[in-house]
Amino acid sequence: MIVGTAHAQDPQALLRKYDCYVCHADMESRTGPAYVDVAARYKGNPNAVSTLVIKVRQGEHGAGPWHMPPHPEVPEADAKTMVRYILLLKK
Repeated sequence: MIVGTAHAQDPQALLRKYDCYVCHADMESRTGPAYVDVAARYKGNPNAVSTLVIKVRQGEHGAGPWHMPPHPEVPEADAKTMVRYILLLKK
């Protein structure tokens, strides 16, 4: 059994590894939006995964006072794992 590989695929572990929870939380807003609100905003969007992976890796300047900084250090596969988890969240 390869424990490190299985653990690396856990989306919440990845969100902690890349410090995403510093600005976001699953159910509440912080500096950034709650992930449940992100999921609601992209619900039904067939391009949601690819769009959000780009935002994670390249960043985004939003309408609010804070912007999403780029995180090019996050591999695309890890970003997809995290984004897929986020899009499954519901209030």
